[in-house]
Amino acid sequence: MASVILQRSRKKRLEAGHPWVYGNEVETVEGNPAQGGLVEVLSHQRKYLATGYYNPASQIRIRVVSHSPLAEMDTAFFADRFARCLHHRERFLAGENAYRLVYGEADFLPGLIVDRFGDVLVVQLLTLGMDKRRAEIVEALVQVLKPKGIYERSDVSVRELEGLEQKTGVLYGECPRHVTVTENGLKLIVDIEQGQKTGYFFDQRENRASIAPLMTGWGARSGITLQEVDDEHGSRRKIPVNKSGKEVTFPYWDGATVLECFSHTGSFTLNACKYGAKKVTCLDVSAHAIESAKANVELNGFSDRVEFVVDDAFQYLRSQVKGLEERAERAAVNAEDASPKKAAAIAGGGKSASKPDTSKPMTAGGGRTWDVVILDPPAFAKTKSAVKGACRGYKDINLHGMKLVNEGGYLVTASCSYHMRPELFLQTIAEAAEDAGKVLRLIEWRAAGKDHPQILGVDEGHYLKFAIFEVTSK
Repeated sequence: MASVILQRSRKKRLEAGHPWVYGNEVETVEGNPAQGGLVEVLSHQRKYLATGYYNPASQIRIRVVSHSPLAEMDTAFFADRFARCLHHRERFLAGENAYRLVYGEADFLPGLIVDRFGDVLVVQLLTLGMDKRRAEIVEALVQVLKPKGIYERSDVSVRELEGLEQKTGVLYGECPRHVTVTENGLKLIVDIEQGQKTGYFFDQRENRASIAPLMTGWGARSGITLQEVDDEHGSRRKIPVNKSGKEVTFPYWDGATVLECFSHTGSFTLNACKYGAKKVTCLDVSAHAIESAKANVELNGFSDRVEFVVDDAFQYLRSQVKGLEERAERAAVNAEDASPKKAAAIAGGGKSASKPDTSKPMTAGGGRTWDVVILDPPAFAKTKSAVKGACRGYKDINLHGMKLVNEGGYLVTASCSYHMRPELFLQTIAEAAEDAGKVLRLIEWRAAGKDHPQILGVDEGHYLKFAIFEVTSK
């Protein structure tokens, strides 16, 4: 086997558990390694460090697959690794039939993603080393999981950095385009052919369930209280009663009003309904995504509590805030106890403002608010150079989002951009809160779920940030 000797002056990332060796860390190459073939990685003192597969055309020259000598990545090798992956998921996701089975480097299989959707598997081969072992991977998956079908979704641009073309198609058995699975007790229809990435984002599973405490406890704000009455059998029971003393028959009277932006398949909407939300606005810029969300909402019987909006989230949030501000101006002007001077001050936040003509229709639409606003956008920063623009994007949606949260309500916000580091994400949200005149209280801080484990020292795997904030005004 060929050997790669590393430079003396390199950082000792490999010894700390990082699975990548960059081209600028390589001193010499001994032997004639095949592209995608295995090589032994040695220190400058020729001490064995690891075995990985080699690609001279990639900046990441070697991706480590073993810290002990390994002769080949054959079917038996993959079957053993897949069995370990399955054991981990069955331990931590008992009862679930859909999850990320193989998570690349974190499962010691760099360049390989496998998502399980019941008895159908979706595979992404991201690197040359994995692409060359397509047959062994498929054979091992069939041995370990006995699926009905395996579908490839290697239609990702990162393959081009490895000198590979994008590919999709059936690798084994029968693969229906739409498969139905369960997550958190909810049914989901997943489009494995046209859905984003592999069709669904499993990394927010536990985060979606974490919104449960936010979904109830809002009835008192509407003047609804529980009162004891005698039923027809003479037993005492509690019923919800409104301000007029009439019984409230709507079963979700205590539920939150919720706005989910960037909904994709409506996963947060489904969990909001499951845990008792009164009304959910489900928004995405993609009509295809909204159709998927509608199908999932109908499948779970939540249609009467969900409204769907096809719109750009940035534009929608701004229009709602603009409408809210215009309403506030009109309310100030119409206040019976406010002088014109005071009304102008209220409307302008203490600054001089021209008195609006309240006899004319409002120029801005919207003006709605919600008890809970959920922001789960796609990655705004896919490269380090995009971070500055990403900060502007995250600040914009969070600033407008928190302005639309009812007093004492909650902002649920996430970032899946690795280059948007946790401290920068929190700083950006803090700046948005300052500009919005809001005080945020951090209730929960989370990362990706248990089917997305993280190896300590591999920062690239620590990409997802998820936070729940209580929002109050200054």
